[in-house]
Amino acid sequence: MLTRAIVDRVVAAALEEDAPWGDLTSEYLIPETARASADLVAREAGVFSGGEVFQAAFRLTDPTIDVTLVTEDGQWFEPGTVLASVAGPARAVLTAERVGLNFVQRMSGIATLTARYVAEVAHTGARIVDTRKTTPGLRAFERKAVRDGGGRNHRSSLSDAVMAKDNHLAVLTDSGPGAWGPRVTDALRAAKDRLPHTAHVEVEVDRLDQIEPVLAAGVGTIMLDNFPLDDLRAGVAQVAGRATVEASGGVSLDTVRRIAETGVDVISVGALTHSARALDLGLDVRVDGS
Repeated sequence: MLTRAIVDRVVAAALEEDAPWGDLTSEYLIPETARASADLVAREAGVFSGGEVFQAAFRLTDPTIDVTLVTEDGQWFEPGTVLASVAGPARAVLTAERVGLNFVQRMSGIATLTARYVAEVAHTGARIVDTRKTTPGLRAFERKAVRDGGGRNHRSSLSDAVMAKDNHLAVLTDSGPGAWGPRVTDALRAAKDRLPHTAHVEVEVDRLDQIEPVLAAGVGTIMLDNFPLDDLRAGVAQVAGRATVEASGGVSLDTVRRIAETGVDVISVGALTHSARALDLGLDVRVDGS
């Protein structure tokens, strides 16, 4: 969840990074009494995200700046749309401009890309979810943007759920050929016995023959990692509703529709956050009275 405390902490750090000893340009060129207004304008179409964060950049710079959001998070907009308006002391408006833009452009880019993935699978029952491949320190922002684009969130952190991936299983099964199945089943059962009853358990597999030993442990989700389409279909049939089936790996806008049509329940897409392009938004500033 993106709380005000998280927003203020991250945005304050960004403002300090950008102007650690003040904004020399604004302080020495702009009269102290000058006031300015500005519009946040879309240069291209997309899905808006990050309104609260955009507001915080100006509020934390100078609480007398007024920011009015015209467009709500999650709302589609066309080029030329005014998304928000800003008014206040000109020095402060100019100081906060870049930080506010950086966040809202990044978040709107993620929301827009997510919406494209969601549209591709809308005719199926598959859900599009993000991954932990997020910008360090910005996960709460980027996960909010995924939700604004119509996607869902995977686990927030390593503390949220058990997710046994290939490297975990490689350590467990380092005992020679033939031990993979029983050892994995026993280890997963033992972990479940120690876990709180509310903890979710997910396991990644990369071959069809690994599915049954994992299902035998009673896990909640099984991830089919980098499976060809035919194997995805076979895996869904093999699981047969005994666990949630997640597909991961090799997911792009070109492949996501075909992956969804195999019948998987969830498709995790790292590209939503690690490869999203910042959306082209601009802040058109004018001096009051001009």
